[in-house]
Amino acid sequence: MSKCFSFTATQDSCYRYSFTRAGLKSSTTDLGDGTIMHCWIPKKHNPSKRTLLLIHGFGANAMWQFNGIIPQFMPKFNVYVPDLLFFGESYTTRAERSESFQAQCVMSLMEAQNVTKMDVFGLSYGGFVAYSMAAQFRERVGRVCLGCAGVCFEEKDIGEGGVFKVVTSIEEAAEVLIPQTPEKARKLVKLSFHKPPPSMPSCFLQDFIEVMCTEFRQEKEELIQTLHKNRKMSDLPKITQPTLIIWGEHDQVFPLELAHRLKRHIGDNAELVVIKNVGHALNVERPKELYKHLKSFFIDNHPSSKQASHGNGPKAD
Repeated sequence: MSKCFSFTATQDSCYRYSFTRAGLKSSTTDLGDGTIMHCWIPKKHNPSKRTLLLIHGFGANAMWQFNGIIPQFMPKFNVYVPDLLFFGESYTTRAERSESFQAQCVMSLMEAQNVTKMDVFGLSYGGFVAYSMAAQFRERVGRVCLGCAGVCFEEKDIGEGGVFKVVTSIEEAAEVLIPQTPEKARKLVKLSFHKPPPSMPSCFLQDFIEVMCTEFRQEKEELIQTLHKNRKMSDLPKITQPTLIIWGEHDQVFPLELAHRLKRHIGDNAELVVIKNVGHALNVERPKELYKHLKSFFIDNHPSSKQASHGNGPKAD
């Protein structure tokens, strides 16, 4: 017997209305070969504006992760917000599960929208995809912001002696990131937030799991496994775009050590900003402070006609 009311489905509808009211519309693109990509795109692309691509992480679909910052960016940018494969309405029948393939699909989506140049903000897993886009499509990706994205982690970091102290195996990570019980959902919230909500009723958590965490469960587990398998720093390319690395001081999903490691890896083109008293869920715990740094990087410090700059990133910490 179906339930009469779903809080999660209702909230999803509210976010959909919010995105539409902000000036975006839902669009689905068939990339061929069994791959469908859903994206929120401008109702009318303004060629005089720059394009900003927002790439979500694990959890619910893209609307849930970027609803708080969409209205602020709309006046300055053509904003595009895709659902990655196996999130929202995006999926593929192909076997590829790497962030490299995700990046190629997102770029193919942007090509289908006739967008040739873009700035990118990737949050958590979305940061892995954003980094891969910047590495693969250097001439098409401008500024890059990576939010709490442990791009520099290695396979050896998970397990005894590794930097991950809370989750000690990839199987455990998958159980937490794709929760199937209220208890696992509570653990995910506690890992993601520096100050978790005091009350999380099981009925609400179970409803969220049923709406957001059951479809494509196996495929999402494969995304996590592929991200981890044989991962090592020596294989990670060095991106050359101006890059902002932004991290929560108390991130337990991707520990802060990985932020410093990533800064060292990219070098002078990267700036690291650490937000105090916040965990992994920057977009939920501190949306205003997150937007402040994004605005500074993407808008205030962008090269203008008064101060031309080619390839020089923000000043490093």
